[in-house]
Amino acid sequence: MSGQPTPCSPQEIASLFLFEKLSPEQLGRLCSEGRVERFDVGPVYTEGEPATCFYVMVEGTVVLSRRVGGDDVEVSRTSQRGVYAGAMQAYLGDQVPQTYTNSMRVTEPTRFFVLPADSFAAVMRDWFPMAAHLLEGLFFGSRNTQRAIGQRERLLALGSLSAGLTHELNNPAAAAVRATATLRERVGKMRHKLAIIAQGPYSREALAELIEIQERTAERVAKAPVLSPLEASDREDELADWLDDHGIQEGWRIASTFVQAGLDTDWLEQVAATVAEDILPGAIGWLNYTVETELLMDEINDSTTRISHLVDAAKQYSQLDRAPYRVVDVHELLDSTLLMLSGKIGRGVRVVKDYDRSLPDVPAYPAELNQVWTNIIDNAVFAIASTGGEGTLTVRTAREGDRLLVEFRDTGPGIPADIRSRIFDPFFTTKPVGEGTGLGLDISWRIVVNKHHGSLQVESAPGDTRFQVLLPLTDPESGDSGNSGDSETSRTSGTTETAEEPA
Repeated sequence: MSGQPTPCSPQEIASLFLFEKLSPEQLGRLCSEGRVERFDVGPVYTEGEPATCFYVMVEGTVVLSRRVGGDDVEVSRTSQRGVYAGAMQAYLGDQVPQTYTNSMRVTEPTRFFVLPADSFAAVMRDWFPMAAHLLEGLFFGSRNTQRAIGQRERLLALGSLSAGLTHELNNPAAAAVRATATLRERVGKMRHKLAIIAQGPYSREALAELIEIQERTAERVAKAPVLSPLEASDREDELADWLDDHGIQEGWRIASTFVQAGLDTDWLEQVAATVAEDILPGAIGWLNYTVETELLMDEINDSTTRISHLVDAAKQYSQLDRAPYRVVDVHELLDSTLLMLSGKIGRGVRVVKDYDRSLPDVPAYPAELNQVWTNIIDNAVFAIASTGGEGTLTVRTAREGDRLLVEFRDTGPGIPADIRSRIFDPFFTTKPVGEGTGLGLDISWRIVVNKHHGSLQVESAPGDTRFQVLLPLTDPESGDSGNSGDSETSRTSGTTETAEEPA
């Protein structure tokens, strides 16, 4: 939008704090290369457009805003003379994209001193060469430092996840190895028992009955009910008494195995009624081996299934062999992250899932959302640990208008009000030295807001801290969602769009 040209007075320009130390020659150059323009109420420039001019307000009122999702969020409103905006990074040249990083409008007729971006870059290099070099070094140095520490943060998180995953895989793998070794021993004893039975004075009919009972016993094992500890103890006593009454040796040991298989005294009575009394002890021993092998195979199956689930969760978490941007079910992402972090969460933290399964899938970068979940959950677990290590983490999903809500609620001590406005700032952390880089929430904020056009906010009170991620249900039509690293979007504490708080 172009303004109405008005005369440029070096004396008036010199009254602005930005130019008050300039010489008459320098002021003359500004007026010869720049201009004073008057703008009526309305927009001056729009975020994302090529940054062609540097604006310094002479008089009036300006409002700066940033684009968050589909909304413009006001970040500054002022009537102070001399405030500036626009092509403030023109002196960096083509090293950075030269576009406006915010939108500016005026709420009353306002006059600006307007300097073309090329002229602004030239006077910076000519008049303040050292300052230009220092600013350039500060800009790129801080950005490179942030990227390097961000990569370090990701590596630390990866190391923690790898350790947790290794621990989680080790338990079922070790169980499968133990069960396999025991199964080999039981099958060997079963073969020995079979040889004894085959050499014994058993008729073909008795052997057929024994095999038929074996089949039915195996079916009972697969359908064994889950008993409470008290119920299991009572049934063990009943079975041990029955076995002792029928002259079965080591009835107490066999009783424990039979209880796991879901067998009871009624079943043993059926066995006793089917086979002859003289072969009952051998039949019970044979059935005991059958039950043990079935239970061991179930244990191996459970262990290998657990390993398979962990591998699937790792693939889901890392999004290997999947498109970087696609439509996803956030519940699958949440479940995989919780499983990957289960070792770190520990037994003292009770995890509650309050999912709305009717929610539709959303377009997203799933691997990066998993990083957001990881950072927030890690902070929640740390907060709970600071209060003794026991508490509740609630993960809730819901629909809020045209957006999907993912909320993480912990029962930690809460975030003090005096630091709540800083928690999304780069390098700010409440963790002890060596335990946090202060980039987890900054990275999360960039992923959610800049890359997904969503919002990240926090509400906190002692015993009730809630981080809320809001994601669009549809692919945003405006804005480039491909840059999550360098763009700066407003982080306004307490709004429904963004917040500047910690974890």
